[in-house]
Formats: sequence, structure tokens, C-alpha cells
Amino acid sequence: MDTLDKIIEAVAAAAPDIRGGLAGRRRKADEENPSGETQMAADVWADEYLEAELTAIDGVGEFASEEREGVIDCGEGLSVAIDPLDGSSNIKSNNSMGTIVGVYDAPLPASGRDLVSSAYILFGPITTMMVAREGTVTEYVIEDGDPRPVNKDLTLPDDPVVYGFGGRVPDWTDDFAEYVREIETNLKLRYGGAMIGDVNQVLTYGGVFAYPGLESRPEGKLRLQFEGNPMAYILESAGGRSSDGERSLLDVEPEGLHQRVPVHLGNEELIDRLESML
Repeated sequence: MDTLDKIIEAVAAAAPDIRGGLAGRRRKADEENPSGETQMAADVWADEYLEAELTAIDGVGEFASEEREGVIDCGEGLSVAIDPLDGSSNIKSNNSMGTIVGVYDAPLPASGRDLVSSAYILFGPITTMMVAREGTVTEYVIEDGDPRPVNKDLTLPDDPVVYGFGGRVPDWTDDFAEYVREIETNLKLRYGGAMIGDVNQVLTYGGVFAYPGLESRPEGKLRLQFEGNPMAYILESAGGRSSDGERSLLDVEPEGLHQRVPVHLGNEELIDRLESML
């Protein structure tokens, strides 16, 4: 088993324990993450759990997390960047959340073009995992920590159905607001407040997800290394597109580990139209 297989296997094996541990960790922690966001107890616990599992793998050279300041050097090999509990603010309302993993063949922070695989675990009514590797996407159902493939070579549906956009509407730029008015006549609003669940809707039904640059925050909210790049790699492997408003997210030059970036993901024609309007 190669290092990449071991990483994917370790993340899948951790999913039942992470999911099972959420119920007792719905409170806020007394700390902020490096992006200035208040951590939930579940964030800290999931981060520490995955750190222990992933840094123990021979062939993992670096480990970084949205929840910690710097990169952990753990030997020679691939670099793993994780969002241990994407959507953790949803724990209070018991909505969807999950784990995002990007595996880079370069020191962190790295370009999205250095990704060799990315994956996410979604804690919905069932626990599923999407894995992009070598240009294809496979969906798994995780049962007792074992991933069972249910959809191989997954691609976005040709006829998009859903859209979901983050940020306060009054804080959207005029150009983005105009784009929304154009597409919402043909698509259904689906937004759950966790990127991982909203992107999964796009992969399932076709459509577009965005957390755009805002008037008050032109750089957007989502992190390039931990959220933007890994999800872009999955969407592009499934035949879709990603964009920061001008180019593929995978072509954005990394400037820092916790760098934020506007994120737009979806069917090619919807992202093409967005870029033409921004």
C-alpha cells in the first residue's frame, strides 16, 4: 500500500470516531484558530485526532491544519493539509459538517497544481467520502471505518440544478449580485452553512457554490490550502471548474499557509459566466 492509500484509509478509519465524538463537544473552546475564528471543542479534538493518525504514516513529511498556526515537520514525503471539521458552527443546529483533506507533493504552502489527491468526509444522514485522484472522483460510503465504493468516475450532471452562496447579501459586490440575479431564475437555492455540504449538493445535482469576495472582505473567507484547493481539485476532476474570479483556484500562487481566497465552484458554463461578469 502506498502512502496516498494509507492517508485515505486513515481518514476513512477516523470518521466513525470523529462523528461519534461530536455529541459531547458542542461547546465553544477558549481559543481562536489562526484565522481569528472561535474554535469549537469538536474542532480541537478532531484536529488532534487526525494529527496523531496522519503524522504516524511513513511517507507523510508535513502536516498542517486550519486549526493550528504552523506546519508540523514529520519526516520526508507528502504534505497533508486538513480542515478537520468544516462547518463546525453547524454543530449547534445539528446540520452537516465534515473533514477536508488535501495531499500535496510539495512543501506547504503549496500550489493546487501540486495536489496529488484530495478528499472529504461528509457527516450527513450517512457518512460518505469523495476522493479525487489521478483525474477521477470516487464516492464511498463509510461503514465501521471501511470505505465502500458506490459511485466510480463521478462527474457533474450536465444540467445544473442548485446554487448556494455565502456572505451577507448586502455585502456582495454589485457584479456578483448581478450574476446571482441572472442564474437564480433557473436554479434552486440550497445553502446549509457548511461548504462541504453545499459543494456535495453541487456534485450530486450540478450547479454552483460560491463564497465570493465581499465589499468588506475582498479576499473572501475560505482558506486556499485547506478548503479552496482541495475542493477545486475534486470539482475539476469531476469535469467542473473552479475560480477565484479570474483563474482556476489551482493556479493561485500561495502566499501564506492561512491565505484566504474567493471560492467559486461548479459546472463549467456557470463559472465561465461568472468570470465574464466579475
